[in-house]
Amino acid sequence: MGVFTGNPKNQPIHLGEAFDLYSALVVAQGTIAGYQLYYNHTGDNDLRDFLQDIIRIKRDYVKQLQEPLKANGILLPPAPAERSNVDLDMIPAGARLTDPEIAIAVQTDITAALVATSQAMGKAIREDLAMMYNKMHQQAVMDGARLLELMKQKNWVVPLPTIPEVKEVEVDK
Repeated sequence: MGVFTGNPKNQPIHLGEAFDLYSALVVAQGTIAGYQLYYNHTGDNDLRDFLQDIIRIKRDYVKQLQEPLKANGILLPPAPAERSNVDLDMIPAGARLTDPEIAIAVQTDITAALVATSQAMGKAIREDLAMMYNKMHQQAVMDGARLLELMKQKNWVVPLPTIPEVKEVEVDK
């Protein structure tokens, strides 16, 4: 019987898996702190609700990512301090992020999460880790779609220029 047989949770993790778990944990912890900051700057209630949901999801990810690291004796990275809630009116107008800026920043994070989870999924030997990243990937797809819809409703989408219609040109033979 080989090392990578039986219950995946009893199998060792390879260096790539350890790196991906550790990196994803650092990002999830940083995202929580960053999105708490965004929450304080957000005036739009729909965006605030979205950020609360993402923070809750990221907290769950932190727990999921910590498990295999702890089980394999890998020290966990320090987490940033939780941000306290502040009154939006206490943030000076020139120092405050706008709701569209926040939405675009979160949209960029979701796009990066799609790439990172795909890569981690492809490198994983342990099925449980591959499935964990698959669920995270699926969640990022749903979060991205939800945020895109919100951005469209709020008119925060910055579209690329459209390509003008090309007229057919007759070529002499």
